Amino acid sequence: MDIKVLRATEEWQRAGAYSVRIQGMNREHHIPLREEFDEHDCDGTKYIVLLDDGYPVATCRFYELSAKCATIGRVVVLPEYRGKKLGAKVVQEAEAWIAECGYTEIAIDSRLEAVGFYEKLGYKLVCNDVVKSGAFDCVRMRKVLA
Repeated sequence: MDIKVLRATEEWQRAGAYSVRIQGMNREHHIPLREEFDEHDCDGTKYIVLLDDGYPVATCRFYELSAKCATIGRVVVLPEYRGKKLGAKVVQEAEAWIAECGYTEIAIDSRLEAVGFYEKLGYKLVCNDVVKSGAFDCVRMRKVLA
């Protein structure tokens, strides 16, 4: 496995992120396209795409919440690539880009089953309030960048 990191800034590159999301969320979890793709899928949003021999296999997106805080979302790894630490890699690549953009905090609305994953990456629960995000129960987590 020869994974390459793509900072998707052009539409053809963002298509790789969309491809992973369609396969990993729309197809696997039956999330309607109208719910998976929202008002944050636009030119101001940045995407990380991991490629295996040119094939998109993992992605996430981030965008500004405030002058100091960005939010990471839509973290998806194709089913056949799970368990290979690509979820952590895609988040860490986004964190590096976020830091380069000058943000000092990151917020994530984590699915309940992913809280442990984000805790291992240094995220802390903001509170225990569960919010519905589409079909998923989520909690807000934050990380302060060093």
